[in-house]
Amino acid sequence: MKRSGFLALSPLLVFLGVYLVSSFIAKDFYKVPVVSAFLIASGYALVISKGSGIEEKISIFSRGAGDRNVLLMIWIFVLAGVFAASAKAIGSIDATVAFTLRVLPGKFILVGLFVAACFISMAIGTSVGTIVALVPIASGLAQGTGAPLAMITAAIVGGAFFGDNLSFISDTTIAATRSQGCSMADKFKTNIWIAAPAALAVAAAYVLLGQGFSAETPAGDINYLLLIPYMAVIILAICGMNVLGVLCVGILMNAVLGLALGKFGWTGLLGSVGIGVGNMGDLIIVTMLAGGLLEVIRVNGGIDYIINLLTRRINGRRGAEFSIAALVALANICTANNTVAIITTGNIARNIASHFGVDPRKSASILDTFSCVVQGILPYGAQLLMASGLAGISVVSIISYLYYPLALLALAVASIVFRFPRQA
Repeated sequence: MKRSGFLALSPLLVFLGVYLVSSFIAKDFYKVPVVSAFLIASGYALVISKGSGIEEKISIFSRGAGDRNVLLMIWIFVLAGVFAASAKAIGSIDATVAFTLRVLPGKFILVGLFVAACFISMAIGTSVGTIVALVPIASGLAQGTGAPLAMITAAIVGGAFFGDNLSFISDTTIAATRSQGCSMADKFKTNIWIAAPAALAVAAAYVLLGQGFSAETPAGDINYLLLIPYMAVIILAICGMNVLGVLCVGILMNAVLGLALGKFGWTGLLGSVGIGVGNMGDLIIVTMLAGGLLEVIRVNGGIDYIINLLTRRINGRRGAEFSIAALVALANICTANNTVAIITTGNIARNIASHFGVDPRKSASILDTFSCVVQGILPYGAQLLMASGLAGISVVSIISYLYYPLALLALAVASIVFRFPRQA
């Protein structure tokens, strides 16, 4: 069923074309549902695919839509929606927002959330878990400070990718170091010279941007019992518990507190569960459509085409490093999963690095960094879909405020051009 060349990748261009052209016509990027563009692109992908019949094509599409990684994200979406809805129902979100505003002045909300996201993601090694822990309170903080909700959400997402890129227990770090044959400590020492300046620059920008925001200290007493679910979610995540387990514990705590404090009865609890699952409906459909579409592209030879195209003409060390960066970035676009992109291109990147004298520490850093950059701005990536769903805003509105991935990209490109750090 292979379809070599540019045609194999054309469904992604159809998706982008439909979304962008429709948005320009509507003169509003927020009016066009991502799910509609994906549905059209998926139909086109099935039409251009070779095969014995429509059943075989749909079978391949369904295999991608039902991939274990796709389903894992869907279960996280479902549980995250239930946790957020039940936390809102018992007043946990309001209490957490009030506590945050009382402790942190409004002008430091942006930088505070960014730094908190950096710390949590470093500790737990997952951007998704960080977003799940922090984004549900973003709406309340936006109302309390006057800061744009999209900007607050983007600050959390950006910080989440800081740890995704650097943490010793991050899937991307493990995949990158194993594929390149270097230690995680050596990769960290190389990578920190790229990520840390980017994070410091963005933190400084958030301090300046935050000067225009202020918040009055919330009046009245805070029921500190209602902070327990959020504190538990963060602490358990930092302790290394799987994100699914963390969310289950958080939901159970919300249920116990809600029933014990009379915030809702049994039917009210079930109602909040239903609302939470319903809020994630669009994300679930988009995730499945993206999974199916990307599987069709893979089977048709789209990823093989990218690899052959980028490895055909390499000249010198800088060219080799840029080829590795482009390779993992395009693979990430075609898989919507930075870990899978690294695994897919890791061996080829190692061969390129070995042939052109690229230090394994640098090639591992390039793989991890550029995959995180792409994943951090990918409108159909799990992280942005999760953040948009929990915040109740469009993906595009968040992307326009994503400063950290762009700063990380600038530093990563500069590290190749100017060949730093020197030890790599």
